Amino acid sequence: MGEELSPLGFPPNPLEKPGYVLEFHDEFDGPELDTRKWVPYYLPQWSSRAQSAPRYEIRQGQLRLQITRDQPPWCPEFDGEIRCSSIQTGLFAGLPGSPAGQHRFNPALVVREAQENAATYTPQYGYFETRVKAIKSSANHVAVWMIGYEDAPERSGEIAICEIMGDEIANETSKVGLGVHPWGDPALEDAFYRQPIGIDASRFHIYAVEWLPDRLDFYVDNVKVRSIDQSPNYPMQFMVSIYENPSKPDSGAPYPREFAIDYFRAYQPEGGYR
Repeated sequence: MGEELSPLGFPPNPLEKPGYVLEFHDEFDGPELDTRKWVPYYLPQWSSRAQSAPRYEIRQGQLRLQITRDQPPWCPEFDGEIRCSSIQTGLFAGLPGSPAGQHRFNPALVVREAQENAATYTPQYGYFETRVKAIKSSANHVAVWMIGYEDAPERSGEIAICEIMGDEIANETSKVGLGVHPWGDPALEDAFYRQPIGIDASRFHIYAVEWLPDRLDFYVDNVKVRSIDQSPNYPMQFMVSIYENPSKPDSGAPYPREFAIDYFRAYQPEGGYR
């Protein structure tokens, strides 16, 4: 693990995975984002669709989520100056004025704008893999993560497949955030790690989690790097995100700042989980 085979980083895996059935995937080969698969907003119930719409391009078979120089904060009242470009595979929110909605990160949040609920891909258990390239910029971080669909408040846990801070990337070793956050799920305990891995995360690498009924196994470049003996027991959706915190010291990386996603793939084991 971690050996750089080319300037592009670790090579992609074959589409077929022995012992598993491909259930959902996006190779980002088309000219536009496939909105049958992705909701192109970031938690719009707490802000608005206009404010939370991502900046992005699709080129060379990759989704490039972007932060642009003129991009406004996505939710300034409750998340300050944070800018974000993100897509997700589900959306659940109550009526305007209601506190019901996914990832309620501040207790004062209420639904600001009516939303059409969606669930393009919300599995319970599986093997999930992405090949991405983070950005080495101190004001930015990127993440591929999962949250409960949260049609009930306690179904709100989070699984972080990879969270990579731009100021924690180096040529020989990068810290990869992975693990579990309970949020409103009383059955989970916080178990999140910033794990040093012998890679340059500003090149392409493969990050994956196998979510089993009794545990979570995390992988980097096809090597298991950690197991956690916890497992949310409800459907979850996927989030793919780049953030910028303008209050942090900035490395001066040029705009647009990009999070490159080569693919996202989801598998179920042949015969299911026992």
